[in-house]
Formats: sequence, C-alpha cells, structure tokens
Amino acid sequence: MCDEKQLTATINFLHEAGQLAQTPRSGFAFLGSGKQSVAEHSYRMALVAFALADLIKEEAQVDRNKMVVMSLLHDLPEARISDLNYVNKRYVQVDEQKAIDEIRTAYPVGEEIAQLLKEYEEGKTLESQLVHDADQLELMLALKKEVELGNAFASLWMENAAKRIQTDVGKRLAEKIPVVKSYSWWSGIN
Repeated sequence: MCDEKQLTATINFLHEAGQLAQTPRSGFAFLGSGKQSVAEHSYRMALVAFALADLIKEEAQVDRNKMVVMSLLHDLPEARISDLNYVNKRYVQVDEQKAIDEIRTAYPVGEEIAQLLKEYEEGKTLESQLVHDADQLELMLALKKEVELGNAFASLWMENAAKRIQTDVGKRLAEKIPVVKSYSWWSGIN
C-alpha cells in the first residue's frame, strides 16, 4: 500500500506533466504561423508511435506500450527547462540532465522515467529509433496543416524533418504526409 508521501509525490508528478499543456513549442514562432503546446505534441506523437508499431509488426518485434510511454515522456524535462528550438540552443546552455536527475529522485516512477529518457536519447533500440521518427512525423503532420493554410515556408521545414527520419517505415510515412490532405480523414477528399 502506498503511503502519504508517495501519494503527494505522484500528484506532484501529474502537476508537472500538466505544465506541458502550458509550455508552447517555440519553433512555431520562427515559422510565423501555427501553435502547439508540448503536451499536444507529445499526445499525437504517442499516437504516431502506436501506429508505427502496428506498421512494423510484420518486420520486427517492438514493444508498442514502451514506445507510447516513451513518446508521452520524451519532453517531460521541458516542464522544467522549457522548449528550446534550434536557434535557442545555439545560445542557451541547459542542464537537461539535472532536470532528469531531479525527476528521478522526486517521483515514485522517477527511475523508470529516467531510464526511458536515456533509452530515447541514446537512440540505440528499435523502439527509440521509431519514437524519434514519431517525433519528426508528428512535426510533419503539424507542418502539413500550416502548408495547407498558406505558409509555404512550412514545406521547407517538412523537408528538413523528413531528412531526420531513421527507419524505413518512418520514411514511407514521411513520403506520404505531404500528399495526404489533413482533412481527408473526414471529407473523403484527397
């Protein structure tokens, strides 16, 4: 049975995770249109990972649940350090490891979170590679909508995101995203 300290720590963890809904993805400011919170990104990224696991199941055995959880947690340190885009990272030194170490010791699930974040960062397992792809594919999906709304610059960002895709199944999805309309799921128009 859990004690009061564990209950309080768990509630604190859930509040910290909730902060991601208030943390904007900073890159959209440079794009000039669109907006998205880190929580919105992580949620759809988890669904992309879920779908990737299904698409690859004939070729390889992957732990779908691990991929989904890794996706949901991959940006958790940003509740503490914020979302830094590529320009910010040229000028700002962030101690992400300190944030991860604090998460590790603060919460009952902290060690598991730290291990998943380490696996994600190392990118050595097929699951972590697919989750990295899910990160880029989710960005491409967000950018696709911006292209359709008239931001031609977003298509260049889509091309750059596609170049970061590692797996064959991810590359196949990345090739298809630019040609499938964001509204075809409900309109039947493609």
